[in-house]
Amino acid sequence: MSPHAAVVFDGVTIRYADSPAPALRAASFVVEEGELAVVAGRTGAGKSTLLGAVNGTVPHFTGGHLSGRVTVAGLDTRTHRPRDLADVVGVVRQDPLAGFVTDTVEEELAYTLEQLAVDPPAMRRRVEEVLDVLGIADLRDAPLSDLSGGQQQRVAIGSVLTAGPRVLVLDEPTSALDPAGAEEVLATLSRLVHDLGLTVVVSEHRLERIVGLADHVLLVHDDGTVTNGDPASVLAASPLAPPVVHLGRRVGWDPLPLTVRDARRAAHDLRTTLETVPVPDGAHARAPAQDVLLEGSGVTVRHGDVTAVDGVDLALTDGEVVALMGRNGSGKSSLLWALHGTGTRSGGSVEVRSGRAGSGSAGPHPVTVAPVTVAPVTVVPVTVDPARESPAQRRRHVGLVPQSAGDLLYLPTVEAECRQADQEAGAAEGTARSHLDRLAPGVPGDRHPRDLSEGQRLALVVAVQLTAAPGVLLLDEPTRGLDYPAKDALARLLRQLVEDGSAVLVATHDVEFAAGVADRVVVMAGGRVVADGAARDVLCDSPAFAPQVAKVLAPLRLLTVAEVDHALAAARPEPSVTAGGGR
Repeated sequence: MSPHAAVVFDGVTIRYADSPAPALRAASFVVEEGELAVVAGRTGAGKSTLLGAVNGTVPHFTGGHLSGRVTVAGLDTRTHRPRDLADVVGVVRQDPLAGFVTDTVEEELAYTLEQLAVDPPAMRRRVEEVLDVLGIADLRDAPLSDLSGGQQQRVAIGSVLTAGPRVLVLDEPTSALDPAGAEEVLATLSRLVHDLGLTVVVSEHRLERIVGLADHVLLVHDDGTVTNGDPASVLAASPLAPPVVHLGRRVGWDPLPLTVRDARRAAHDLRTTLETVPVPDGAHARAPAQDVLLEGSGVTVRHGDVTAVDGVDLALTDGEVVALMGRNGSGKSSLLWALHGTGTRSGGSVEVRSGRAGSGSAGPHPVTVAPVTVAPVTVVPVTVDPARESPAQRRRHVGLVPQSAGDLLYLPTVEAECRQADQEAGAAEGTARSHLDRLAPGVPGDRHPRDLSEGQRLALVVAVQLTAAPGVLLLDEPTRGLDYPAKDALARLLRQLVEDGSAVLVATHDVEFAAGVADRVVVMAGGRVVADGAARDVLCDSPAFAPQVAKVLAPLRLLTVAEVDHALAAARPEPSVTAGGGR
């Protein structure tokens, strides 16, 4: 064992009761002191199990059987329970606000020290040190509920740092954060590693945000095995890789870039090649919209003295995916709930078009049944206010997938949820399950929803909502907890929905997902719409929301690797072959 090892897994296999396969299988790796290790893998592959094993909650709290050996700072987790490791390993969960137990920043930082019976002078010193290290001294008296998402996550990190741990474990710390908030948190982790020598083990699906900071990557495969190595080596052949890596593979860059800076330095010749190629239509080409399916006029939402949405006008037309973007707290979620009809609406109006062809009612086209042609059934579209509809009727007009997706799941098994969704929607048996398998393949039907990973639960809720085939679908941060293949599957599903005539509004901080799926982008700030235009224009012109490919190839207006492929094909036509076989 290395004398500087902070975390050591030696042949670790973890199997849960009634599980046909182990969650981890013969995992062996070492994380040295002062390193930042990124844990990557498919949704449900076992990343959370690996993180839980670091501080002993797996299997001491979760159950199951662990063979092999896990040591943290020289302590064996088989003989040292989580309480014995409390001052060695600090754990930060996905949702910091749900884990807070006090009201203000300073109180939250002091709480852990109070539980450890630290004397008041030492407690004061440690709290001040953490406030300075994290750059949040000006927030010491701020109510936790008033902080931005990035600030809350830094406070959550601070609340475990006060105990002086040597290892920090974080589970998806940026999954709910806007790009600016995510940068704050990741900059904090980088300082902790480089300035304090702390060891950080972090799980993250959005590798584009963090892989450039990593010393190595722990890739958890679907069979529970773990590949460990430097980021470029591990990601060179992995399907789980950020856009700059896929771009580097596509054009053969060596060494493989991990950051926008490295990719931009390598991209001079590529930009030159693409300069004369017209911007491809790609996935963002669409026929002119025919119908407005949802229209909000002057929508206003107030929560007490706070105006969350301030007179927003927004129309969604058939055949388009609209990405709703903006900082945490800009009003996106409040707007979605108001448009759905179940949330607060303090002013304005919302109308949803009903009786649209393709929404489950008869369409305007004749139906031919040989040898008789049946006359077309004319359906006169009407508009409804979703707030005035019953839940059963509303879900056929407009569906909503909230951030806390698990709140919509109440039955004991995945199979029961899918069966109930089919029955309530009047859909063919297996419809909900089919949607789920496209988003998150292999979820056991007998599993309780609360035992699923965050991404699997989200996929189940999306599948349930899609079963009713609503004309308008609203999604609030649907990619949180989803890996790259699952996000690709969700994007394909949303594109299919709009091709069938639906409209989709997606509130998201995931700029790469928006770049790949959105026709239009609406940006909110302070409860108001500050930008509304074609996805290519809004994303390429925004330093905050531009995807990696746009940053690497600017001033070219390309958004995704798929668009680069399309452009390269146009720039480099297949060479002709002479009669003699030469080129």
